[in-house]
Amino acid sequence: MSGEGILVARAALHLWEEPCISGEHGSGAVFFCGCPLRCVYCQNSQISGAERGKRISKERLAEIFLELAKKGAANVNLVTPTHYTPEIIWAVERARQCGLKIPIVYNCSGYEKVETLETLKDTVDIYLTDFKYMEEEMASRYSSAPDYPQVAKKALAEMVCQAGPPVFDSDGMMTRGVIVRHLLLPGHRKNAEAVVKYVHEKFKNQVYLSLMNQYTPLPQVKRLYPELGRKVGKREYECLVDYAISLGVECAYIQEGKTAKESFIPDFDCEGV
Repeated sequence: MSGEGILVARAALHLWEEPCISGEHGSGAVFFCGCPLRCVYCQNSQISGAERGKRISKERLAEIFLELAKKGAANVNLVTPTHYTPEIIWAVERARQCGLKIPIVYNCSGYEKVETLETLKDTVDIYLTDFKYMEEEMASRYSSAPDYPQVAKKALAEMVCQAGPPVFDSDGMMTRGVIVRHLLLPGHRKNAEAVVKYVHEKFKNQVYLSLMNQYTPLPQVKRLYPELGRKVGKREYECLVDYAISLGVECAYIQEGKTAKESFIPDFDCEGV
């Protein structure tokens, strides 16, 4: 799928992650083209399945990491990196040899092989992972991956084993740990509650949850999947947050206000590549 070289669509400071990842100056987000999943509602569909971006070498990737650090990035944030894992491991090692000190964030869909994650043990500091589905039917319909719940459970266990409990510096920035994201889809609060319940009961405060209401219905989704053709309602999201609180969840990020905007989707114009 990835072909020869590494396809990158953007490498720039990014302010739209969780506060402990973006901070005041931004996370050094490197957006790789391609993705193991094909979610019908993908917010980054411009690059997830298309031949876009710029092909670079692993040597150039290491240079990009160092350039982002010089710009003040809080971390190097690898967005959908799975299919370039060997090249990334090499580039991180090279960059560290050249003075890279900031944490490495592995920002992924959660649909990861344990064998792949095991190779990242000495490379990744923070796992920023999705947990999309506890319902196989949803996983099949929207991501063509009915085995997603089982795969994500095993992957998350490996991530927590590697990263350990969350660690923050004096400025409140995460330096090590796991953040589990869940994007609430309209009409699917029960699935979201099942995800929250599983993660909390299994890992307690070993992970941070990030409950997101920013789902943006893109035109092709409205046409082909009308049930996903609206934004998440305020009450719908509030019920999910209330449910998390009722379970005793304390380590979590929530979103306030209107976050479902296409302006939150960056321009994939090869900036910084």
